[in-house]
Amino acid sequence: MPDAPFLPRPPDPNRICGPAPVRALFLRRPQQVLRLFYTEEWRRLAGPLCKHLARTRRPYREVPPEELARIAGTQHHGGICAVAVARFAEPLPGHALPPGLPQAAFLPVLDGIGNPHNLGAIARSAAFFGARALLLSGDPRQADLSDAAFRTAEGGLEHLEVLRARDLANLLRGMRGRFLTVAAVAAGGARPEAIPRDRPIALVLGNEEEGLSPPVLEACEARITLPGSGLVESLNVAQAAAVLFHALGAAAPASAAPAAA
Repeated sequence: MPDAPFLPRPPDPNRICGPAPVRALFLRRPQQVLRLFYTEEWRRLAGPLCKHLARTRRPYREVPPEELARIAGTQHHGGICAVAVARFAEPLPGHALPPGLPQAAFLPVLDGIGNPHNLGAIARSAAFFGARALLLSGDPRQADLSDAAFRTAEGGLEHLEVLRARDLANLLRGMRGRFLTVAAVAAGGARPEAIPRDRPIALVLGNEEEGLSPPVLEACEARITLPGSGLVESLNVAQAAAVLFHALGAAAPASAAPAAA
């Protein structure tokens, strides 16, 4: 009898914890919710969500906090946890952004940011300031979507199209004209107000310890640095990202939009 073909194990589902992330999940992809658990104090919030799950014949249950902590895998569950189909960044098939990428004044690009909490915090700020997509590098250090990232993003990841590049440096070179590619560096870059606003900005943020990889840095058209007091060298990458998103995105002209590919 021939051996049965090897089938890879499907990825574990995501555990989306906290009121804001769960609300955003049900808003953006309710069909991917598999189960819902909540504590008594969140019964009112859970009510409409349970009605949806009842219609789709998906289970839900009120549980004590200690049981929810076991289900969620963390004490920081916020009183409610949805189990959902695993979501990862979508790999780009080639070396170009999709022509239908949602339009916004800026596009965050992460190069080797390995801490999922930093990824989630950046996504939260990006969505707050109006980004519509998030681009991740193929660097093996780069974190992908995860339970921790969803929890820290407070729903922000549900509002972003998340893509992953195989060769970020090559992709950035191909984005010129459609975007101004700007590398965030700790020193030596232009001040935010000196960056041109004639097209959307792809803001490239580097690894927490080592910064941007040399090929990615060289592929960018401009460099930007946040001026500080000099008492400390730099901000955490997620903090710096939020300040730069405000400077480059929220203050950018409302007419800024990607040109046709």
